[in-house]
Amino acid sequence: MSEELIKVYGTRWCGDCYRVKWLLDRHEINYQWININQDSIAKDFVWQVNNGNLSVPTIAFADGSILTEPSNLELLTKLGLG
Repeated sequence: MSEELIKVYGTRWCGDCYRVKWLLDRHEINYQWININQDSIAKDFVWQVNNGNLSVPTIAFADGSILTEPSNLELLTKLGLG
């Protein structure tokens, strides 16, 4: 899965966003970081997929699935590493 593009939507002030980025980096998973405070289209996307909530991190996978505020175990399982 590391060859597929993963988009991580977050903010600079979000501790869970940094946790997710650290986990992906640690496992050498390629991803695109998108700061929703600097990208209004991304902010609208996060709002839409989270039923009107700006919940971050929101992670979009190439298969169309989305994880919002996942635990480390949830994310590792999705990546086939857990």
